[in-house]
Amino acid sequence: MKRFLPVLLLLATACKPKKEYNADLLIKNAVVYTVDSTFTTANAFVVSNGRIQAVGNADSLEDKYVAREVIDAQGKAVYPGFIDAHAHFMEYGLGLQNANLVGLKSWQATLDTVENYAKHKTEGWIIGAGWDQNIWANKAFPNKAKLDSMFPVRPVILSRIDGHAAIANQAALNIAGVKPGQKIIGGSIETIGGKLTGILVDNAVGIVTRKIPTPTEQMVQAGLLAAQKNCFEVGLTTVDDCGVPYQLINVIAQMQHKGDLKMRLYLMLADQQENYDYLFKRGAYKTPGLNVRAFKVYADGALGSRGACLLQPYTDQAKWSGFLLSPKAHFEEVAKKIAAHGFQMATHAIGDSANRVMLKIYAENLKGKNDKRWRIEHAQIVSPEDVKLFGDNNIIPSVQPTHATSDMSWAGKRLGAERLKTAYAYKTLLKQNGWIPLGTDFPVENINPMYTFYAAVERKDLKGKPADGFQMENALGRKEALKGMTIWAAKANFEEHEKGSIEPGKFADFVILDQDIMKAKGSDLPNIKVLKTFVNGVKVYEKK
Repeated sequence: MKRFLPVLLLLATACKPKKEYNADLLIKNAVVYTVDSTFTTANAFVVSNGRIQAVGNADSLEDKYVAREVIDAQGKAVYPGFIDAHAHFMEYGLGLQNANLVGLKSWQATLDTVENYAKHKTEGWIIGAGWDQNIWANKAFPNKAKLDSMFPVRPVILSRIDGHAAIANQAALNIAGVKPGQKIIGGSIETIGGKLTGILVDNAVGIVTRKIPTPTEQMVQAGLLAAQKNCFEVGLTTVDDCGVPYQLINVIAQMQHKGDLKMRLYLMLADQQENYDYLFKRGAYKTPGLNVRAFKVYADGALGSRGACLLQPYTDQAKWSGFLLSPKAHFEEVAKKIAAHGFQMATHAIGDSANRVMLKIYAENLKGKNDKRWRIEHAQIVSPEDVKLFGDNNIIPSVQPTHATSDMSWAGKRLGAERLKTAYAYKTLLKQNGWIPLGTDFPVENINPMYTFYAAVERKDLKGKPADGFQMENALGRKEALKGMTIWAAKANFEEHEKGSIEPGKFADFVILDQDIMKAKGSDLPNIKVLKTFVNGVKVYEKK
């Protein structure tokens, strides 16, 4: 019998049935925040063909499913992939190739950085972005005199952090034909003592930037891939790219088809006739990775550059109330044609006057309760008497919590104490419809959604100030903040049935973090890291 034992064992092995897989991936031993309608938690889920197949208890799921890959989360928290409801994805990617001026504490430090950048990029326009005079000692706009002496021939344009102002040197102004005292609707060209200072605000910026050579398709593709890499690292799996040309649709679609670009994108086309003509003729564009059904309109500028349109003058600049970027008739016409063609309208509105104008135009077209999901982007300063227009007409306030903590040190100087009380009022706005999408507006702010979450619930900057939080009556709860970065952001894009939560049938987009944001200390929130990011059930990032 002993002689035949090895043979019998061999036969038994050969007869053993081959394992049949009925799932691609099993995540177990996790704290899974499903963000479903009852905010259920689970400890495991199964993925098949890029979608969530089942959610529940690991023991029962392992009895039913045999997955090709099993990941033991070792007790870590898992969330739906984060969605940034307002950003500038392509602009951010292209900007990674330019001079980074964010956080520099003086004009001289800005000039030094530009000079160093120019040594490496020796030809063509010098482009930079991110300076902010509000964090400098003198708080004043800079003058181009030093730029002119450093770069008498090469054109230079440096955008302010909000993208609504810039400084250009004389070489760039000459190319654009800008003259002292020149006027423009919806913008300003600063002239002091009959001389240009180089400061351009809102529509004036475009006079110069339109002269910059258009980025090549190769540059755009490189920018999109660079942006994707950084976004996956912080757990973003969908980004709303606000105000882009229709030509970008084909570039993205081809990159996604090839499998190079895995980031899901919700594109809002810019307020330009060629974009309306394209989408009205073609209709909405929808694939699993790309959704184009909205138009982005700019009502006014930014508070930091005093381009926000206010009902009363700026507290720190008498007789100046900012301006609308286009005549009111333009916004009325645009709203009417967007409504007629069944698309979504999303409008940048910062000041209380701009918000009032747009809310009333929206109301005229939406006519009460509806499900068209028209959006006001930023909704930063809203007069208390206008807040109800959001709820009356189901208008979505799409907000960026880090704007509050970035602006809080100087916003009161622009607005005064009374107006500041009703600015950045996210809790108040949330109550209007019972939900609110959150974003960053990157590259204006950092791309990290952990900063969004922290600013929303703690209302503090990265230094932990103010100690008691900024206007805490408008802080969001942690559950609300998480929904704002997931299911509510998906809903703002008409995508709540395919993403935004970990539920059967939805895309398997999820992240694993090194700490649980629902339980971590408030001070720890900004430092929480993504361990792994998955899109379509495929790992697209893993922390080294």
